[in-house]
Amino acid sequence: MADHDVQFLKATTQSMGLLLSDAQLDQLVGYVDLLEKWNRTYNLTAIRNRQEMLRRHVLESLAVLPFIRGSRRLDVGTGAGIPGIPLAIADNDSRYTLVDSNGKKTRFLAEVKRQLGLTTIQIQTERIESWTPDCVYDVVLTRAFADLITTLNRVDHVLGNEGCLYTMTTDSVAAVRTTMPDTMRLGEAHEIRVPGQDWSFNLMKIQRCHGEAL
Repeated sequence: MADHDVQFLKATTQSMGLLLSDAQLDQLVGYVDLLEKWNRTYNLTAIRNRQEMLRRHVLESLAVLPFIRGSRRLDVGTGAGIPGIPLAIADNDSRYTLVDSNGKKTRFLAEVKRQLGLTTIQIQTERIESWTPDCVYDVVLTRAFADLITTLNRVDHVLGNEGCLYTMTTDSVAAVRTTMPDTMRLGEAHEIRVPGQDWSFNLMKIQRCHGEAL
């Protein structure tokens, strides 16, 4: 099973333009192993099928990597580590902080960090709106977290003046533009489709206008 998963991830990530080492591929499979195991007891994700975990959790996360810029990265509402864990495995040059208010999920993430030796991640059990970090972030990542206005309000204090919010969403570009506050702008939008899937999602890069606060 593990060898099949490694070959599947290797072939698919290569077709996406990502070149991962054998060690990174093994870590990604190890992450799915742990997710499957813990999910039986702790209900970390509604996805139960292993192949779907590989596609929806691992590959969809990795698909956004080429579009993200910034070394200090924050994954808000990370849940079972999506997209932060796959990104941290594939990207050794950036540091990732994973925040979630659910203690059972952050305990799982701590075990993933320990077993896979992920030294570039930090884990925080916090509600993002009440968390006071030591720094602001170049990159704030969200996936199915909240509506745009709620998200912007909750992450304002952790997003640097020149930082960017990258949101993985099924909302259309037009819908996001109509809800954008005057102090923010949509910098980029990319339709992301993982090879072998018949659906897509949008990755939207949202920035402050002229460094203004919300």
